[in-house]
Amino acid sequence: MFSVTEMQDFTFLSVTHIVTIILFFMTCFLLVYFRKNLIPHQNMLKWTLFFILITCEVSYHLWLVLTRQWEVADLPLQLCSLSTFLSLYLFLKPNQKVFHLLFFIGLIPPILSMVTPDIVYQFPHYRFLKYFLHHSAIPLAVLYFILFEGYRVPKKAIFTSFITLNIIAVPIFVLNKLLGTNFFFLASPSEVKTLLSFFGNGITYYINLEIVGFLVFIITYIPRGILQKKS
Repeated sequence: MFSVTEMQDFTFLSVTHIVTIILFFMTCFLLVYFRKNLIPHQNMLKWTLFFILITCEVSYHLWLVLTRQWEVADLPLQLCSLSTFLSLYLFLKPNQKVFHLLFFIGLIPPILSMVTPDIVYQFPHYRFLKYFLHHSAIPLAVLYFILFEGYRVPKKAIFTSFITLNIIAVPIFVLNKLLGTNFFFLASPSEVKTLLSFFGNGITYYINLEIVGFLVFIITYIPRGILQKKS
């Protein structure tokens, strides 16, 4: 389960892959459908998500260290790590502007990462469990903040959050150049075939990243905006 070399036979859209995605969407549905019934258990739900997120992040680096795999490229500077830290911060201290950024990078991107995962390990390997649990907990945390803590997102947040993400990406891009890393996948697509593999190379890759990123922000906002307008 914790081996470095075993179970490296992950298959895209295998039974375990599909079942895992279905379980995630079922959990989202149940969280929304039974939100009123869960209000008395809000505190337990909050700290459960907090514990899952911090355990996933810490245990991953512990596994890398214990298996002598950790290197500078494993610093927690990927987009999912940023979403994790923003979620943990919001669990401890409310902040509307922080939630705006989390809403756009912590809802659809982790789901897309589960659909085309950057992973080689199959169930029940630790990396498989950690990857899908981690990427499930981030959008579930976003839903929690909307359903139980009343966070809302104004239309202007599409632009401010997109600009904020680009500002964060600048030092990450420089760091990639200095360290030879690929944080935020700004240097190149993942080695494993994912949606980013279709974005091309060179300047085309960055243009497509910007265009698709902005479209994802808009698509993420549309259902939330409609619901807010109705309410």
